[in-house]
Amino acid sequence: MSLHHVARFADVPEDHGLQVQIGDCKIVLLRVAGQLRAFQGECPHAGAPLADGALCHGRLICPWHKAAFRAEDGRLCEPPALDSLKRYALELRGDEVWVDDQPISDPHVPPADDSRTFIIVGVGAAGTACAAALREKGFGGRIVLIDHEPEAGYDRTVLSKFVLAGDMSASETPALRDQGFYQEQRIERIHGEITSIDAQAKTLHLNDGQNLQYDAAVLATGATPNTLELPGADLPQVFVLRSRQQAEQIMRGTEPGQRAVIIGDSFIAMECASALRQYGLEVTVLARHAIPFAAQFGEAVGKAIRQRHEDHGVKFITEHQAQEIVGDGKVEAVLLDNGLRIAADLVLAGIGVRPATEAFASLPREKDLSLRVDGGMRVTDGLWAVGDIATFPLNGQPQRIEHWRLAQQHARIAAANMLGAEEHYLDVPFFWTWHFGKNYDYLGHAEQWDQIEFIGEPEQPPFIGLFGNKGLVVAAIACEKERAMAMLAERMKQPLPIDEAWKLIRD
Repeated sequence: MSLHHVARFADVPEDHGLQVQIGDCKIVLLRVAGQLRAFQGECPHAGAPLADGALCHGRLICPWHKAAFRAEDGRLCEPPALDSLKRYALELRGDEVWVDDQPISDPHVPPADDSRTFIIVGVGAAGTACAAALREKGFGGRIVLIDHEPEAGYDRTVLSKFVLAGDMSASETPALRDQGFYQEQRIERIHGEITSIDAQAKTLHLNDGQNLQYDAAVLATGATPNTLELPGADLPQVFVLRSRQQAEQIMRGTEPGQRAVIIGDSFIAMECASALRQYGLEVTVLARHAIPFAAQFGEAVGKAIRQRHEDHGVKFITEHQAQEIVGDGKVEAVLLDNGLRIAADLVLAGIGVRPATEAFASLPREKDLSLRVDGGMRVTDGLWAVGDIATFPLNGQPQRIEHWRLAQQHARIAAANMLGAEEHYLDVPFFWTWHFGKNYDYLGHAEQWDQIEFIGEPEQPPFIGLFGNKGLVVAAIACEKERAMAMLAERMKQPLPIDEAWKLIRD
């Protein structure tokens, strides 16, 4: 053990961490019930400085994407992180804090002492999180991942935010887990597609003729982008964006100075508009709504985001729809229903997605083709569904929510319940969206509200806004208010009066 003096006890605040450094090693110190703890200083998900987060109800909340860790021992509580925090030995010498420069060894590969086979269909955010959680929770049996993409799961969220902006290539998209993880954890990966499922016989049928039996299975196939049903939509420069391969196709023939038409004003569509404009393209958005995201963020924030796009040169058309994509072998223009012709070199559709459940036609499906699950993400005996394909109970109402972190939360609940627990979703949905260098955080799922209050102005970040209904906070929206949103991510799990929330934020 090699201890280093890093701080005084009095330097460590009670409501968040203190970052210290030993050489190149960043460490966060926490004060927990009067005792100090030392953990790795950067979130294992994306490297956020954990000292900028919040310490609340015994949890350390990441400032960027709201991963949560148990302050007592650093154990993972909430994704998008997939790992617990590394711990460091610590000594108090009077008021001086001394910390070891090497983490405490924490072996986490369960022994192969279980004869059961668990199968996960889909290796995106949810599927990968489920596999990691099963091993984390001690399952030693066989884990099989099946997916139609040949690569292991990767971070799709960067595609619309950074790959299309030219900040990274599609091949640099971060893997959710490296190959060493799958080998070390004895997790098998199969490249293939499920054609059907026999839930009663607990059997999955693959397109190559294989039949795989399971003791428990999780369906995490995600969603498929809706494609345009217009004349000319089959031209080679008409795209949707969901996969790394699609991002590669878009960028392969795209150059600054070209003209892009974005059809739709979904979050993906607007992020792609921001990214392609930053890459140097002329961008026109054919929007369904005059104010984007008003249904989710309210009119004030929606107007501010649109203005941010317009200030960076994005053009909006909101009163007319695309009627045809014209071109002789390649995209040349988009023809609108009023006869206006918009010159274009590429067209990108962001008009929503549908649950990828075609192979599960033998299961009861909702009108939107999603699978109805109970509060524990269970479809039927031995079978769970998570993420974009799952309609689940939230605050007593069936909901289907297409959030990255929510899919991972579903997956961790399913993993626990596959092992005999009875966990339910009791958290607060969270997502983030990126526009011209600004990140907008959203907590909750408000379909109606009777008041919105702000600190700061949405047009000039930083700001934070609270949505209230009958005096309680039902959602929050913010830009550059990471610690406040980290605190709310934990506090909104219980009914939170608006006045109390403002006091929490201001303190």
